[in-house]
Amino acid sequence: MSNTNTSENAGISRRDFFINLGTISGSSLILSAFPWLQSCSGGSETGDGAKEPVRLAVVGTGSRGQYHLQNMLRMPFVDVVALCDDYEPHLLQASALYPRAKTYRDYRKLLEQADVEGVIVATPLNHHAHITIHALEAGKHVLCEKAMALTMDDCLAMYHTYRRTGKVMFIGQQRLFDLKYIRGMEMIHSGMLGDIGAIRTYWFRNNDWRRPVPSPELEQRINWRLYKASSGGLMTELATHQLQVGNWAMKMIPETVTGYGDIVFWKDGREVYDNVSVIYRYANGVKMTFESVISNRFYGLEEEILCHNGTMEPEKGKYYFEEAKPAPGIMQLINQIEHTVFDNISFAGPSWVPETASKNTGYFIVDNINSHDGTSTIGVAGDGSEQLMEAFCDAIRTGRPVPGLVEEAYYASTLSLLGIQAMEEQRSIAFPDEYKIPYLNFA
Repeated sequence: MSNTNTSENAGISRRDFFINLGTISGSSLILSAFPWLQSCSGGSETGDGAKEPVRLAVVGTGSRGQYHLQNMLRMPFVDVVALCDDYEPHLLQASALYPRAKTYRDYRKLLEQADVEGVIVATPLNHHAHITIHALEAGKHVLCEKAMALTMDDCLAMYHTYRRTGKVMFIGQQRLFDLKYIRGMEMIHSGMLGDIGAIRTYWFRNNDWRRPVPSPELEQRINWRLYKASSGGLMTELATHQLQVGNWAMKMIPETVTGYGDIVFWKDGREVYDNVSVIYRYANGVKMTFESVISNRFYGLEEEILCHNGTMEPEKGKYYFEEAKPAPGIMQLINQIEHTVFDNISFAGPSWVPETASKNTGYFIVDNINSHDGTSTIGVAGDGSEQLMEAFCDAIRTGRPVPGLVEEAYYASTLSLLGIQAMEEQRSIAFPDEYKIPYLNFA
C-alpha cells in the first residue's frame, strides 16, 4: 500500500508538462535537443495511469532529504518504503511523514530490502560517492543530490559505475527540467539572441550557513557544509547549478579556470570560503564568471547570458533584446522635445549620456503557461525539482539510463572542484585529460 497522497490532482503529471512544451514549441524538437527529457515522454504512465507506484528509499533525511519527502507526499506515483539516517532526530521527523516506511541507521542494510527500486541520496557530500556506487552495484537505481562527489576521482568512479551497471542514475541538477530554462536554452541555441559573448553567474545570500548544534561533538556532522572534509562550500553547494547552465548554453565545457576565494566575513572557525570569484574560459575565448558571497543578498542569484543581440536571465524567466521595441508615439515626441532642448547645451567629453544599465523591461520566456485543466502552473513557479523526480520514476519504469543527464552533472561537479583547486593554489588550471568523458550536449 502506498505511503503517498493518491489524490487525482496531486503532483505535476508528465502529460501536462509535455503538453506545455508543445504549447511553446514543437516537443519533438525539444526532445531531440535535450535528450534527458525523453525519460518523460513515453513508456509506462505515472500518476493516475500507473498500476503501482515506484518504490523509493531516501538515504539522508536532513533538510534536502525532507524537501524531497515533502514533495513526494503530493506524488501518487511514488511509494516511500525505506528511510535511512544515522542522526536520530532527522530520522524520526522523516518517519513521522512516512510511518509505514522501514527505518535504518546503516544504508547497507537498506540496500538489502528487496522491494526498493530506487534510492535517493541526500547525505552530506563526502558520502555521495560510496553510497551511490554501492546502491548501483546492489541493482538499485539512484537519484543523488548535487554535487556528485567531493573529489574528481569519486566523480569519475560514480560515472564509470553508472555506465558499467546500466542502472538509471540522476543527479540533482533540476534546472535541466525547469520549463523556463528549457525554453530559454532553445531560444539561445536557435540563434535568436545572437552569439554568446560572455556569461555572468552569481549567487548572493546573507546568512552564516550555520545550524544550531545540540552538543559540541555534533558540530561537524550538522554543519558539514562549513568543513573541507565534507564540503566544497559555495562551489559544490551553489556553483554546480550555474556552471551547468553555462555549459548548457555554450554546448561545450571550459578549458581553464582561475579565481580567488577567502573567508571575509564569517570568521567563526569555518574552513570553506564565504567569498569566491572564479573565471572559466572556453576554447572560443568566451568567459563564464561565478561570484558568491554570503554576507549580502541584494542581487540574489542569476545566470546572465550576454549575447550580441540580447540577454537571457533564465532564473528571472526573462530575456531582453539589445534594441527595444519602438516607444509609443507620445514617448517618441517627449524624447524629441528633450533632445531639442539638450542638444544645444555644451558638455565636456564625447557624450553626456551615461552608460548605465538598460531599463529595458524585457519579455517573459514562458508567459502564463498552465496545465491543460487550468489548475496549476508548470515549470514557472517551481524550479524543476518535481519534474526531475517524475522523470526519475519514469526512467525506473523503463529501466533505461537517460542520455546526457549524468554527463551534464559530471562536468558541473568536476568544474566546481577545479574552481576550488584554482583558488587554493592561486593559479590557472586546465581541465585534466584523464577526467574527461564524452560530452553529449546537443551534438
